[in-house]
Amino acid sequence: MIQNIVLDMGNVLLYYDPEVPLDFFCESEASKNVIRKELFEGPEWAMGDRGDISDRDRYDLVKVRVPGKYHEELKRCVDGWDICMTVVPGAREFCKKMRKAGKKLYVLSNASDRFYDYFTRFLPLDYFDGVVVSADVRIVKPDPGIYQYLLDTYTLNPEECLFIDDREDNVEGARQVGMQAIQFRDDFGVIEELVASE
Repeated sequence: MIQNIVLDMGNVLLYYDPEVPLDFFCESEASKNVIRKELFEGPEWAMGDRGDISDRDRYDLVKVRVPGKYHEELKRCVDGWDICMTVVPGAREFCKKMRKAGKKLYVLSNASDRFYDYFTRFLPLDYFDGVVVSADVRIVKPDPGIYQYLLDTYTLNPEECLFIDDREDNVEGARQVGMQAIQFRDDFGVIEELVASE
């Protein structure tokens, strides 16, 4: 029986969409294209999720690959990218239903150290029974080690856990350690039915 609901953060609880800060802070398609490639798709993004660098380190590392005329737009994107982190419709209600049904709630997220600044837009950290952030443990999904870290830290039986993530590779990583897992497709109703059927 499912006793523990383990939730990804990005695009499950809070939307993550780099196009939002790019549209807001950039003044041209040319600057958007450069900053998208070098900031959001560059190696520093993954380095932040792994905890190799802090979020505030990104600007100095990325700007060497960005023309000087775009540096101000890049800085605005680095400092304000998290404007895109808005609540996914139905996410709070889902968590509250699961809590009311007696389930424990956990968050397992690939995220940099800025996670703690924006996540409380969703719910307070202490609403959850546990939170694991990749930057803190220096392991990123879908490495099975991060799922095992969650299980070991909170003494969870993997067969009693349902992991929810928008990415199939991350779902598969959870299955490798024996967790039940489902890919989120913007429909909490499907997940509620699955939990109720257990």
